[in-house]
Amino acid sequence: MLSRRQLLHYSSALAAASALAPVGRVLAQTTGEGARLTALLDQFFLEDLKRAPENATQLGQDKGDLASLKSKLQDRSSLGKQADLATDKDQLKRLKALNRKTLTGIDAVSYDCVEYVLGQQVELRSKFNYGSPDEGSPYAISQLTGSYQSFPTFLDTKHTVENAADADAYLARLEAFALQLDSDTDTFKHDADRGVLPAGFLLDTTLHQLEALKEKPEDSILVSSLARRAKDIPGDYAARAAQIYSRKILPALDDQIEAVKGARAKATDDAGVWHVRDGADWYKAGLAISTTTNLTPDEIHKIGQEQAKEISARIDAILKAQGYSQGTVGERVQGLRKDPAFFYPNDDAGKEQAIADIQAKLDNVVSLLPKFFHRLPTAKAVVKRVPKLIEEGQALAYYEPPALDGSRPGTIWFNFADSKEWAKWATSTTLYHEGMPGHHMQGSIAQETPGLPKYRANMFLSGYGEGWALYAEQLADELGVYDDEPLGRVAYLNAQLFRAGRLVVDSGLHHKRWTRDQAVNYMVDLTGNARSGLQREVDRYCVWPGQACSYKVGHTQWVRLREKAQKELGAKYDIRDFHKVGLEAGVMPLDVLGRVIDDYIKTKKA
Repeated sequence: MLSRRQLLHYSSALAAASALAPVGRVLAQTTGEGARLTALLDQFFLEDLKRAPENATQLGQDKGDLASLKSKLQDRSSLGKQADLATDKDQLKRLKALNRKTLTGIDAVSYDCVEYVLGQQVELRSKFNYGSPDEGSPYAISQLTGSYQSFPTFLDTKHTVENAADADAYLARLEAFALQLDSDTDTFKHDADRGVLPAGFLLDTTLHQLEALKEKPEDSILVSSLARRAKDIPGDYAARAAQIYSRKILPALDDQIEAVKGARAKATDDAGVWHVRDGADWYKAGLAISTTTNLTPDEIHKIGQEQAKEISARIDAILKAQGYSQGTVGERVQGLRKDPAFFYPNDDAGKEQAIADIQAKLDNVVSLLPKFFHRLPTAKAVVKRVPKLIEEGQALAYYEPPALDGSRPGTIWFNFADSKEWAKWATSTTLYHEGMPGHHMQGSIAQETPGLPKYRANMFLSGYGEGWALYAEQLADELGVYDDEPLGRVAYLNAQLFRAGRLVVDSGLHHKRWTRDQAVNYMVDLTGNARSGLQREVDRYCVWPGQACSYKVGHTQWVRLREKAQKELGAKYDIRDFHKVGLEAGVMPLDVLGRVIDDYIKTKKA
């Protein structure tokens, strides 16, 4: 099972995925070799849950026969990574034992997707013996990578505590967290000795976040979360958690902090991955992983510049119609952001009101979606504020999927570290991207589609998924949500401009050797967005080479395919059918998506 951050790859190896059945039969019950493939992928899904138990909890699968996983965490040690490589090789071998030539339709797509994913994982784990390839990063510890960064919030918000067994599992995971910290520290030291280090400014943020985790036991979220939820369960769990925290976690944190401090003294402020060993190869792989294309860094850079120019012209026209005509587009948007009337108070009450207002916008757009979709997912989505503990290093917004058993909704996280980063008219398009009809719609439809193996239903390919989410922002506009809110439409187009700018900045950082300041200044000048938020975004791009390019590349493909279907089908075209085909066939590389839509067009014409 692959999490959203475990970005997957596609290249010409998937060209064989052309034996697509007519769309009406894509998700039909399979037999023979197709049935064996489904059974094998179901087995892979279970195997992957067992080697990454956090995902079992994330998906609500840590119960019944898998209940033992609730007390475990992924083995991040060097031995654990060797075991992961061995498992990848074994799964690939078992997959290739099937007769690919007999597979058609969705089975052919599934086989080729999984074959390449496993092959790429084997290649990445073997070639790049450093960093965190599973997270798409060359750095084992940074402001965005490492168990320290995600585990406390995971344990507090995903690990349920309803009885003594749950509380005991919580304690076991606290013990395992100390081991994960030690493993990350070992990997970080190994990499640092070989000159693989994040930029110094990234390590500064990392150190700040690590230091923030060091608290009195009773004040630590790791202890207080269990104390609060297990207060009525016999066993004095608060005291036991405090003991583990003091004796094992704090020493492990101290070791990690010392390792990062030592590395900080050697780190440069070179922002791009070009400065580390095999950095150019890493970036090439990162672009292919994220965009599922073979576009070169120079091509990416040029596409971004061209699209930025076109989108800026559209924004310019709207702003002039509203009486804003002086200065560049970025300067005029900056001017709008200086009006205090457009912002929530920068205190907890103001930030909570912002979250409530954004939730209301989500409820409204959901009521409009039947116009464009035959069915909506049954899984619900909620809006929450990024926890204060990690907001400094987090992106402006992001999404976490729901549990498969319905026990937890999907979550759209908004980062209100500084309310001045979110104009009231600018929250909507991000909401539609992360929630409905964006990531929540796409992921939940895949999870709830009968006949789609869980392994594939829970995959994430950034070109497809982020492309869909950016396309979803366009759909919201087409549904009329901005008809009476011209500044909301400016924000939507500004978000498109932001993604075009990412193409320029990401390739600038990692290929053209831009500095952090060059990248931030470019984005501020282009979009007019708040410098503080854009600096965190640029820092994110430094850690995840290539990922930021997936959005606009994927969006361009979704729009191109829709226009093709409209043109070729004429009166037979129904946008609800287009969305059904594109979503219910599951996550796939962009080229394969093109073939699925081509098949839909041929079938509809017949």
